[in-house]
Amino acid sequence: MASLKTKQISIVTMSTLSFTACFAVWVMFSVIGIPIKNQLGLSQTEFGILAAMPILSGSLVRLPIGVLTDRYGGRPVFFWLMVLVIPPVYLVSLASEYWQFLLLGLYMGIAGGSFTVGIAYTARWFERRNQGFAMGIFGAGNAGAALTKFVAPSIVVAWGWQAVPQIYALMMTVTAVLFWLFSYTDATHEVKAEGTLKEQLKMLKDPAIWKYCQYYSLVFGGYVGVSLWMTRYYMGEYGHSIQTAALLAAIFVLPSGVIRAIGGWLSDRLGAHTVTWWVMWTSLVCLFFMSYPQTDLVIHTVTGTEIHMHVGVNEWVFTILLFIVGIAWGIGKASVFKYISDEYGKDIGVASGIVGLIGGLGGFLLPIMFGALLDVTGVNSTAFMLLFGVTLVSIMWMQYSGERIKDREMRTLAAATHSNVNDTRNEGVMP
Repeated sequence: MASLKTKQISIVTMSTLSFTACFAVWVMFSVIGIPIKNQLGLSQTEFGILAAMPILSGSLVRLPIGVLTDRYGGRPVFFWLMVLVIPPVYLVSLASEYWQFLLLGLYMGIAGGSFTVGIAYTARWFERRNQGFAMGIFGAGNAGAALTKFVAPSIVVAWGWQAVPQIYALMMTVTAVLFWLFSYTDATHEVKAEGTLKEQLKMLKDPAIWKYCQYYSLVFGGYVGVSLWMTRYYMGEYGHSIQTAALLAAIFVLPSGVIRAIGGWLSDRLGAHTVTWWVMWTSLVCLFFMSYPQTDLVIHTVTGTEIHMHVGVNEWVFTILLFIVGIAWGIGKASVFKYISDEYGKDIGVASGIVGLIGGLGGFLLPIMFGALLDVTGVNSTAFMLLFGVTLVSIMWMQYSGERIKDREMRTLAAATHSNVNDTRNEGVMP
């Protein structure tokens, strides 16, 4: 019989690996969509819709998957989700028409629901004071986007884009089997939520849940949207090949996924509000500079001569700023879910489903908006102008919502709970 500690380690490991595989599948079109775009002669907006289609369905299923997780437990829901994703992923390799790619993208997009089931499944195996860190480790599975950025371009160059969905379907099959073999079920985690589904969904009337949706639409929705867009951005703005562009995009994608564990650890100790506050301000400053388009100025002097100036962020400065934003959003993804685990412990599946749904819809809408803005203006940096505006709205909401007081109360409660557990252990009684 495995000990609780062994089960915790195994569950975090397998859930994170499974989420990584699901996330790699979820953003697959960010790479193979580029040769598909060239093959079908798509516009920038059509490419944005293609890349975002899996994000739409993955976002919409998060709420029902959260409800199922609360009712039936994370292990069976996670396993069957992965099984259902395998057929559409493979069928992408056989598609040839735009509508076929869109339809299969919707189907395979349910892989995005893996976050909701995985975050709730993982959190329930840990006590409150360590939930942020555990959820942060799990959330590092966002690095699956980096896996796609590293691996998929090489596969495309070596064997063609059709080989990517075939290999990913095999990867998902192996992952599902390993997850079932090395994960565990705890009957006390099932039917955890109190009340009927209608009563659970009453939290939609809670203004706080919509505030967290706004934050998550930036730190996660922005992460997904930029992940889908950056390969194309580097190719269009700086003229790189698909392999080089994807590698540079991975500088944003990889650390943003991996750093999430540190974000959870910081949120456990400093509080969700403090961490999220600094995430937003860091993002705002970086996005301000990233938003500035490449501009040539001609200044006419009184002597009749002309002074030519170029204003804009060069490739290396842009990449450094992108890296910093990726780090900030990776930490922010964990801090936002620390809010949720603090306030909605019994209904974490539904709460995370709602916030994940809205955050995912941000990831769906942003690439389309990026493409539309580019088609209308012809300016690549309009994508970051849009993100700057969203960040500014989030900061204003944080400033006037009274979160700082609530954050302090949550940290005091966590400290008191930890102290009581230690006192009980010192008295020789199992908590």
